[in-house]
Amino acid sequence: MSRDMSDVTTEGQARCGHHGRSGVAGLASVFQTWWSRRHGHAPPAGDTGARPLPTERQAGPDESVLWRMRTTVKDEPGSLAALCMALAGQRVDILSLQTHPLAEGTVDEFLLRAPGGLMASELTQLVARAGGVDTWMERGDAHDLMDAPTRVLGLAARTALDAAELPLALRQLLGRCTIRQLPATPVGGGRGPEGVPLDGVLEDTVMRLRAPEGGVITVERPYLPFTPTEFARARALVELDARLGPRVPRGRDVLTLPEGNEITVRRAGPGDLEAAREMHERCSSRTLSMRYHGPVGDADRYLNHLLSPRFGRTLAVQTASGRVVGLGHLLWDGDETEVALLVEDKWQRRGIGAELLERLVAMAAEAGCESVYAVTQASNTGMVAAMRGLGLPLDYQIEEGTLVITARLGVDAGLVRVTNAEAP
Repeated sequence: MSRDMSDVTTEGQARCGHHGRSGVAGLASVFQTWWSRRHGHAPPAGDTGARPLPTERQAGPDESVLWRMRTTVKDEPGSLAALCMALAGQRVDILSLQTHPLAEGTVDEFLLRAPGGLMASELTQLVARAGGVDTWMERGDAHDLMDAPTRVLGLAARTALDAAELPLALRQLLGRCTIRQLPATPVGGGRGPEGVPLDGVLEDTVMRLRAPEGGVITVERPYLPFTPTEFARARALVELDARLGPRVPRGRDVLTLPEGNEITVRRAGPGDLEAAREMHERCSSRTLSMRYHGPVGDADRYLNHLLSPRFGRTLAVQTASGRVVGLGHLLWDGDETEVALLVEDKWQRRGIGAELLERLVAMAAEAGCESVYAVTQASNTGMVAAMRGLGLPLDYQIEEGTLVITARLGVDAGLVRVTNAEAP
């Protein structure tokens, strides 16, 4: 999947307090300070999609460099030709070109192969002299060589197979952006978001669309305005998702635990709500408290949100009799996707949590995530051991008994195996 999904988030999670960072009752204020410090609205500097402009030396003069460039030119004969001639004069090869018509002028989007010695500032000045304005550039890579129709069709196919793909598909379609989804009825109660027209709303660097299940999807890209063409593509993806309705891939794996019991690991969705509630009833207060970081009396009402593929992916572990005894969640939440686990007391310390975590991390790596984090209590030695068992670089931060463990994926995540339970 895309290297560009890392800013996907859901207001339904952040505001309604259903997942690890906020828990059922909310974390301490000191921890909220940590949250705000790490999650500003600017694109993250470490995002693989946020390819920074090079300094003085990233490629030699005999090497070539890929650039993605957008610029606005006048909508008149010869304006694009003048720009192409200027680029050709500096031995810049145009690999692909898309045009985005506006009311006044045209936004031209290029994929360029330029000599390594030609700096971004020089390219920008060259374009300005040829009549381009509001020019934006960033480094490209091999992923950008795929033509736009093929890429959009691939995103539509992925969205059709799995409802959890919609935010990721939007992120890959639109590049570095923040995607927020507000449910029509907030999980924690209160007033829902103001509705948007059927066709959505486009306002420069912000677009708002009707979410398939109600509510609003807001997409923000402060560094680059959206074009009407991008808006139409995003709206088409959301409409496709709405027409297809809820869907979860059916892949599953049957595993044998060390003591001989067989379990099945599979994708879970809203249809597992009742089984998940029954598992909650069988869990001790301590186990639920470890998972939800606070009073657990109202935990059940958050399950419907957690199981929704709109906000991430869920794996369920069930016994040979069909009873669900474990749940693992991968939640799209900014540039550090969250993992969360719950295993029924009688089935703990049998390797189920480690198995779930390994699979969730593999799914995150497939989705292009650079890191995943888990929020737990410092006394939860089982979760700490499971994270350490991944064999990945870990960062620890603790605030008033709340422990945040971040695993950095990178190339090492390729060592985590991907199994049939994660495939359609």
